[in-house]
Amino acid sequence: MRAVIQRVLEASVSVGGREISAMGPGLVVLLGVEAVDEAGDVSWLAGKVARMRIFHDAAGKMNLSVMETGGAVMVVSQFTLHASTHKGNRPSFIRAAAPNFSEPLYEEFCSALETQLGKPIGRGIFGADMQVALINDGPVTVWIDTRQRE
Repeated sequence: MRAVIQRVLEASVSVGGREISAMGPGLVVLLGVEAVDEAGDVSWLAGKVARMRIFHDAAGKMNLSVMETGGAVMVVSQFTLHASTHKGNRPSFIRAAAPNFSEPLYEEFCSALETQLGKPIGRGIFGADMQVALINDGPVTVWIDTRQRE
């Protein structure tokens, strides 16, 4: 699994001009699932996102997690995170998992993150053509790949 985590002041996701989810300060997580991903990747990544210390403490240091700040979280599926750009100019998405495999893992990740946080999260609509709007705070953007845990 790959995740791009963005600290935001606000964010929303819309489909067909209709707002699906909106939030204030917190994290937007763009999530890509690979065909080799499994349940262990889901739980590890959900814990990492929930506990990642990228919010400022009273001294102005990035030392607090979204759990500690009480911030909101939104997760949006994005298969293009597994794009291969090695050959030519057209990305290949061969490493991205098929929807019948990736959608259940996306849902498991969202549920695991809700359990970690102890509250509901915002979501996009899996497989939909979505418009994601956000104001990146910092900017702070972190990329995580469960294949590179070491």
